[in-house]
Amino acid sequence: MKYNISLLFLLFLISCGTNKKEYAENVYPYSDFPQEKEIKGEVIELDSVLLRYPFRIHVKGDKVIIMDLHGPDYYGHLFQYPDFRYLSSFGKRGDSPKDMLSMENFRFGKHAVWTLDANKKELTRLGFSPSSDSLLRDEAVTLDGDLLMPLDFAIYNDTTFIIPDYLGEKRLCWVHRNGRLINKTGEIPSANKEALQDARPALAQAWRSFLDYNPNNGVLAAVTQLGEAVEVYNLKDTTHIVRIGEHGEPEFQVSGGYGIPTGIMGFSDVQVTDSAIYTVFSGTTFKEIARSSGALPSGGKYIYVFTLKGEPLCKYILDHYISGIWVDEINKTIIATDVNNDQPIVKFRFG
Repeated sequence: MKYNISLLFLLFLISCGTNKKEYAENVYPYSDFPQEKEIKGEVIELDSVLLRYPFRIHVKGDKVIIMDLHGPDYYGHLFQYPDFRYLSSFGKRGDSPKDMLSMENFRFGKHAVWTLDANKKELTRLGFSPSSDSLLRDEAVTLDGDLLMPLDFAIYNDTTFIIPDYLGEKRLCWVHRNGRLINKTGEIPSANKEALQDARPALAQAWRSFLDYNPNNGVLAAVTQLGEAVEVYNLKDTTHIVRIGEHGEPEFQVSGGYGIPTGIMGFSDVQVTDSAIYTVFSGTTFKEIARSSGALPSGGKYIYVFTLKGEPLCKYILDHYISGIWVDEINKTIIATDVNNDQPIVKFRFG
């Protein structure tokens, strides 16, 4: 499988290196985890749906949704949980007004499911049918024109979403559920002063991050697709802590007018539970990817666990390469997507 890095070629005008950098006071390095464990996965067989690139998985109650990033017909698939009995598909791929051009992520709200289509710059709300076996399109919200290519989102409350700022003016965009940009907050926590001053859009693309927010503890986590940077925002006490791993912050350079990643593939998913932050990490260098000619597995074989302040807790070494996760802390279970296999859902037990 090929890595999904096409968006990274939007980077331009700046070359970032690996020189020693000075970070702000709220940025802390990490290299080791207090615990390191190997865990083996159990494959869950799906007999109804062929998934081309199952990238995200979320569970709520007795329902589980799997997002197929490159789905030929539909981007989302609804299953019963925990037996994974197929129920229905949604997010039809196509060019009509009610179809989707892409799906970057989806979120369970209190009474609905929200999806993000970056190509249409649209958030769509879906509600469950009376029989609860399908999702029906209720409304579509066009995002503010000041939002550049939104690639992930988190639900803050009933009226507000959080989306990374890919213009680089700030770090986070606060967006009303009607699509209007409310305000922008934060800064890209890069030590590259030149890029911060002269090429913020390019730097923001390099710092593309995946988000998750837990309203129970008020913690928002952002993890970078390139490099090894973990940001933890406590939206209750307004603290912001950044942890930079041994691979450093995202790196790229310009070649022929394009921004080319030069460091590593970093994180591919994050979940904030009530007690910790779980992430999927790769660490594969782009040199290795180039040498392999597409033969390397997609995803990461590590799950990094951090405290709610970003302190390293545990490193799980997996026997599968995975892309997305859903963590059940009560039952000590992680459900993950493995795009490299025909049966792409894997269950890990930890503890």
